[in-house]
Amino acid sequence: MGDTPPARVAVPWQAQYALLASIWGLSFMLIKIGNETLDPIQVSFGRMIVGTAALGAIVLVKRERLPRGLRAWGHILVVSALFNSIPMTLYAWAETHVSSIVAGIWNGTTPLFVLVVVLAAFPEERPTRERSAGIVVGFAGVVVVLGPWSGLGGQSLAGNLAALAAALCYGLGYPYLRRYVAASRESGLALSFAQLLCAMVCLAVVTPLATDAPSHVSARSLAAVAALGAFGTGFAYVIQYAILRQVGTTTASTVTYVIPVVATVAGLVFLGEHLRWNEPVGALVVLVGVALTQGRLRYVPGRTRPSAAGKP
Repeated sequence: MGDTPPARVAVPWQAQYALLASIWGLSFMLIKIGNETLDPIQVSFGRMIVGTAALGAIVLVKRERLPRGLRAWGHILVVSALFNSIPMTLYAWAETHVSSIVAGIWNGTTPLFVLVVVLAAFPEERPTRERSAGIVVGFAGVVVVLGPWSGLGGQSLAGNLAALAAALCYGLGYPYLRRYVAASRESGLALSFAQLLCAMVCLAVVTPLATDAPSHVSARSLAAVAALGAFGTGFAYVIQYAILRQVGTTTASTVTYVIPVVATVAGLVFLGEHLRWNEPVGALVVLVGVALTQGRLRYVPGRTRPSAAGKP
């Protein structure tokens, strides 16, 4: 009897899910470290270079077909601005004024903005009572995180608003992606690479015009930016698509709830950051609002899992 080939061991989706949440949650800590000796735009540009190279290598090995035509690339350019070059730079700049924990909390508001934009842009989407309640609760959480009772103003407010604007970019990006890019015949991996490539080119133009060469760059900052690019901007896409294929968008979308938790733990443990009481409380209210908008708190007799919308 001949030797049988060894069985292929598949990585459980739960392990991939935990890895994805960890990568995206730790990204806010890595941004803070990159900011130590680099300008925020340089942090974004650096992660785009590494992320594009990482995805490009995978696309080359798998011989993925890239988009064709100026119209397709025009839409991808818009998507790259809304998903990559603008929000990643905003988050990096925000973290020069607020903690990585707060930036991670603001990332959790993304599904709220997605729903608001979707309801405005797609007439077939109806503002149900549950969705409307979720939006109200979610934005009440935003107010709690901001903590207006302790005074608004200064650099902290600017940092909070920049992080909130980054989440708004994602909110605009997902509906645009749904309308103009989602129906493309190319694979998600190829589209992601094209998206990162456009963002890298744009930042390559902006970075030398908006920043000066740093007088000193620490190895710690360089390592953080390299990790951001290779994992948070590159490898994470591969994991995300693997999870989507195994368990679908409903389960995959719940990573939204885990990212702020990972960002908070990383900021507290590794960076020694501090929390004001209203920040975790506001984050919890935001996540409850997100859960309401996605139907995750709805009880349906005879079902063992709550229903939910797809990943925003």
